[in-house]
Amino acid sequence: MKLITRKNQLKEEIKIWEKEALSIALVPTMGYLHTGHESLIKKAKEENEKVVVSIFVNPMQFNSKEDLENYPTNLENDMKILEKLGVDILFAPSKEEIYPQENKVFIELKDLDKELCGATRPGHFQGVCTIIVKLFNLIKPTRAYFGKKDFQQLAIIKKMVEDLDFSVEIIPCDTVRTNKGLALSSRNSRLNSNELEDALILYKILEKVEEEFKKGEKNTERLIEIGKSIIGQVESAKIDYISIVDAETLEKIEKIKSDSLIALGVFIGNVRLIDNRELFI
Repeated sequence: MKLITRKNQLKEEIKIWEKEALSIALVPTMGYLHTGHESLIKKAKEENEKVVVSIFVNPMQFNSKEDLENYPTNLENDMKILEKLGVDILFAPSKEEIYPQENKVFIELKDLDKELCGATRPGHFQGVCTIIVKLFNLIKPTRAYFGKKDFQQLAIIKKMVEDLDFSVEIIPCDTVRTNKGLALSSRNSRLNSNELEDALILYKILEKVEEEFKKGEKNTERLIEIGKSIIGQVESAKIDYISIVDAETLEKIEKIKSDSLIALGVFIGNVRLIDNRELFI
């Protein structure tokens, strides 16, 4: 595996692959890799001839300086994982390499960032789209791999690729969970043992809401109230949002009439976790 930190060096490596007409996979991450990331990389390896993993804690997508400073990192351990998985290139640039000057041009989003995480983290998805566009332009991947845990991110990137005619296939990958149901996240490392148990409340909410939905409840307000009543059972939990939206448009709905999504943003102590589940008609 090659560790590359400079954009020009990365471009030169990509040119070699392009001349050989090799398929290229991109797995963009912010590092502190876990089994969920590994599942994306393994799928990328199966479906492509070359795999690039990026590790960059993107300051542009953080709303809180404290959250940015507390984001976990361990590049040495990440490199060991990527070596073992047989990744071809790890692109791990500095902030100065990616943003040598203040950006004056951005992707403008319409509607898709108004609900869920976008509602409480203004500018977050503009930051996400900025770094993804940079990576697409640098790496020119055949396919790019994203986890469904960040469902809104996935939906926005899919729409961006469609609307702006990027020549990359977006591959959604299922959320990986612990045996108790907690969605794997780098942020989980900031939870103590008691908080890890408390965090299971997100999975319990999704299970209960889906159960009631399958029994015939289609009124989203009532389903959301069920979720809120469950979260009240955990003292350390504080709701950021609980929403049910159309799975394609991400707009709030009053009654489930098509494939939908229940999505959660919940603080466990000082750590914000997200999770979701598709509700299929």
